Amino acid sequence: MLNDDICKLRDKLNKSIEENASYDEIYKISVELDELIAKFYRISNCNISREK
Repeated sequence: MLNDDICKLRDKLNKSIEENASYDEIYKISVELDELIAKFYRISNCNISREK
């Protein structure tokens, strides 16, 4: 599920920060996470609109 993917990627991002990964790697993961979160909100908003 999308929520699980977000949690896994967030954990990956946190681990990369803790391990002092390169800026490029941290940025790449951060962008991927942002895209998943945006997708989650788009889907959530679409479902809420259908319920009204």
